[in-house]
Amino acid sequence: MSTAATPFESLKAAVGRAGSQSAFARLCGVSQTAVWKWLQSGKRLPAEHVLTVEAKTGVSRHDLRPDIYPPEPSGYSLPADHSVGEGVPTISCDRHALLKHERAA
Repeated sequence: MSTAATPFESLKAAVGRAGSQSAFARLCGVSQTAVWKWLQSGKRLPAEHVLTVEAKTGVSRHDLRPDIYPPEPSGYSLPADHSVGEGVPTISCDRHALLKHERAA
């Protein structure tokens, strides 16, 4: 069972952190009525407001709009039983460049 908030719940949390629908509306540069409609219809926060809302309320962009802002990777690591030998160069792979190179050959 997941405890992650839905985008609608995250929008409600952001409005709560702003203090009121009117304060949230000022933050977004829209009318209080627009915010009320987002909440009443269960709509997601419009994309153009996500970064501002994140900066002003602390509610994550991923929580507000996971369809646009997927979670950031927490970091990649090699499995514990995998080691790169000393002196062996590590390289990154650019799949697009590799495919382009293969087509040219």
